[in-house]
Amino acid sequence: MRGETRARGRLLLVDDDEPACRLLAEVLERDAYEVATALSVDDAVVALDGPGAFDAVLTDLRMPERNGLDLLRLVRERNPDAVVLVLTAFGDAAAAGEAIRAGAFDFVSKPYDIGALRQTLARALERRRLALSREPDLAAESEAGAVPDRIPLVGHSPAIIDVMKTVARVAPSTASVLVLGETGTGKELIARTVHRYSDRHARRFVAVNCAALAEGLLESELFGHVRGAFTGAASARTGLFREADRGTLFLDEAGDISPALQSRLLRALQEHEIVPVGSETPVKVDVRVIAASHRDLAELVRQGRFRDDLYYRLNVVTLTLPPLRERVQDIPLLIDHFLRTLGVRHDRGLVAVDAEAQRMLLEYPWPGNVRELQNVLERALVLVEQDVIGPEHLPPEVRGAGTSPAADAPAGTDPTGGFLPLGELERRHVTRVLESTGGNREAAARILGVSRRTLTRMIQRWGLPRRRR
Repeated sequence: MRGETRARGRLLLVDDDEPACRLLAEVLERDAYEVATALSVDDAVVALDGPGAFDAVLTDLRMPERNGLDLLRLVRERNPDAVVLVLTAFGDAAAAGEAIRAGAFDFVSKPYDIGALRQTLARALERRRLALSREPDLAAESEAGAVPDRIPLVGHSPAIIDVMKTVARVAPSTASVLVLGETGTGKELIARTVHRYSDRHARRFVAVNCAALAEGLLESELFGHVRGAFTGAASARTGLFREADRGTLFLDEAGDISPALQSRLLRALQEHEIVPVGSETPVKVDVRVIAASHRDLAELVRQGRFRDDLYYRLNVVTLTLPPLRERVQDIPLLIDHFLRTLGVRHDRGLVAVDAEAQRMLLEYPWPGNVRELQNVLERALVLVEQDVIGPEHLPPEVRGAGTSPAADAPAGTDPTGGFLPLGELERRHVTRVLESTGGNREAAARILGVSRRTLTRMIQRWGLPRRRR
């Protein structure tokens, strides 16, 4: 460790990879930080219990015996004012959500961009300084207690990790959330996750598809009605707002709500009260609203088809879910996840996917997104007899998405249907994307959903061919 008379901050760097730990320590020391290092959680605990407090802890996630989340909890106990950055090569959405929910400032995937890491660290320390200047024990009060179960979203693409970090931060608040994305991207799953990790989790999560109900029926569903309010109203109805009282109401396809009903919804959000159909007596409600739409609500506002004041009321925090075709690197993880969960549902053992079927699943554009992938895998699981899914178990549109002859498969693909490790599958997919772009790394990085720097490291690690001249 190299001390500084006027250090920018005192850091504890924890990583069981000694060369990587030493290299990052040298970089941060050149930036005028005072850096202590530890190669395990146990070593980190000794440092935390030593003289002097740390301003920030940067910890790897995956380490032997105890991991970065264990250390995060210990930091919250021993040095609650310290900010924590979680660094790992095993980045996925669930881990990001866990880290943020457990109190980490941010989650950075390896191989990380050192410039971006510097900016994140500086921002974290500035946030800490402002928090301490406002209220000395603010950081301690933010501790959530027990770490929740893993957030049920599968993926390790940068876009999905960013979504889950935002979910983890917004869930404890009372802010309205707008979830945007194509049909089948998992908007309701995100809404349920926000509810699950909010202070309202013990109360009801109530969902309604606004596009599936006529205007009059939707009004009654949302606000309820009194007996005799209209023909057929033989009894009173409570309404979904009251059913979700002190819980969460999920308005799916909110872009399809009629203009007349939009004004009533706006009043309910502004005044925290509703008036049942046929009644003149307002009823107080305490409901967190999460809205979702596959439509561009901002464009609907410009067209005069959606109230701007309602849009701004719903759009406090926006979460935009990427389509599956823009997060291709998540498909192998999703395949494994769905085959395991569907196997339990259908009382089947572990089912594998052969190399040719894997290639077809990766090349198909998935217009129906994650929901379509789940349906295709469930169909295949039901049809398969030998616990190995092949091309013949996939629907025609998936089989026809790419060329099927073995001669056209990536170099090294086993034409007999051998099984590929996940890392090899990823390498071959990156190779095919590079081939399709003529070696253009910038274009390939956009397709893969990774940074150009990350793609370059992949190319170097796997020894892939250089760009064609």
